[in-house]
Amino acid sequence: MEEKTEKVKSEAVQIIEAFEVLPKLVVFDLDYTLWPFYCECRSKREIPSLYPHAKGILLALKEKGIDIAIASRSPTADIATAFLNKLNLTPMFVSQEIYSSWTHKTDHFQRIHSRTSVPFNSMLFFDDENRNIQAVIHTYLLLTFLSMKIKDGVRRFTIIHVLHTHTHTFDVNSLDHHRCLKWE
Repeated sequence: MEEKTEKVKSEAVQIIEAFEVLPKLVVFDLDYTLWPFYCECRSKREIPSLYPHAKGILLALKEKGIDIAIASRSPTADIATAFLNKLNLTPMFVSQEIYSSWTHKTDHFQRIHSRTSVPFNSMLFFDDENRNIQAVIHTYLLLTFLSMKIKDGVRRFTIIHVLHTHTHTFDVNSLDHHRCLKWE
């Protein structure tokens, strides 16, 4: 494992350990969330790359027993899957919902829920597109929902803020579990 990835992982583990309330599942989009491109603009023959902090964060979540899943509306699932395989990430995800859809990921979340049995109020969601975020919020009102919209993909400071917000706003007796954080 690269030294930088190990450093990010170690820092992310420390961040996660600082919080008492943790999600059971974290769902990530792929394009412009975990990697800096659209799959449909690439070839399967290319060697993909992740945003700098992405792999360390994924490894830290897994180490701390937090499941991770993918919800991607990519019209080129074959390329996305090939890239996940090339990056040795495929075994990390409990569910990989990668397919084009007009439902803005609501079908993706239903399938993830069906496969994992994780309640929506125990999930966090990272996506760079507001339309996906809003659709999931309106469909699954019980989703503890935090999203990111940043230019540099998933980063350590994003995880800190999201977990802090998750810890301090989660109330299992409340119907208002969703929170939407927008990073410009």
